[in-house]
Amino acid sequence: MTATKSERETYKAAPTAAPGASERSCVCGAAEVARALDHATDSFEASDRAIRLIFCLDELEDSAVLELVARAESMGLAVRRVGPREMRRLAPSGDEAQILAFLGPAFDSSLAVVMQRPGVMWLLVACAYPSNAGVVIRSAEVSGAAGVVIASDFDRVARRDCLRYAMRVDRFFPVHFERAKPTLALAREAGRKIVAVEDVGKHAPWHVDLRGPLMIVVGGEEGGVPGSVLAQMDEVVRVPMHGFLPSYNLQSAMAVVMGERLRQEDSADP
Repeated sequence: MTATKSERETYKAAPTAAPGASERSCVCGAAEVARALDHATDSFEASDRAIRLIFCLDELEDSAVLELVARAESMGLAVRRVGPREMRRLAPSGDEAQILAFLGPAFDSSLAVVMQRPGVMWLLVACAYPSNAGVVIRSAEVSGAAGVVIASDFDRVARRDCLRYAMRVDRFFPVHFERAKPTLALAREAGRKIVAVEDVGKHAPWHVDLRGPLMIVVGGEEGGVPGSVLAQMDEVVRVPMHGFLPSYNLQSAMAVVMGERLRQEDSADP
């Protein structure tokens, strides 16, 4: 599937990140990647603005780009070769780029480390279908979340399918498969407010403060967020519904809450 313009803009490098957002960005083209490599010192690599992954075309002819790839590999950086369609999807402008680099915090850090970062964390509990878990992962990444946790009884094959449905954003975004109880404990230790999205909520998302360090919990397709998990929430929000059907699909409910959080964060800009 071809990315939309808004999806391609997700990784466009910006001078500053939105309040509470994880600082991930993409530099595109030989000149920009070369500049990023020039700054990739040991201290830079240890920071949250390090080069984490480089993509290049699998059939390169440009000598300058070939030299950049060799340089990156000699520095121990991960380089992945992809086809033209994948490069168009990943490039911020959708151009015919031959090379690009993702910068930001390490995506393979432990859950305890990820939980300490700025930005919202998402927790999906008791999901039955890998396709829906993939929607959660991809939607969380697009919104600039710090990471996502899937607390479902998926075996190895189902987890692989989750990541496939998420269009493999786990290549540059933290995705953890963990039980709900330890995840919530880590969120508490990190000082995160924990908010569930469920039809028993008393307030709409725009009537609740969704700014700052937050973990948002969403439930599975049939039972929603389990009662034992709901009991641990600081807040439960309800997306208003006025039709005959009892609930939105998971992606729609997430989009409403994600959009409201981003609106509130943007409104906090000076």
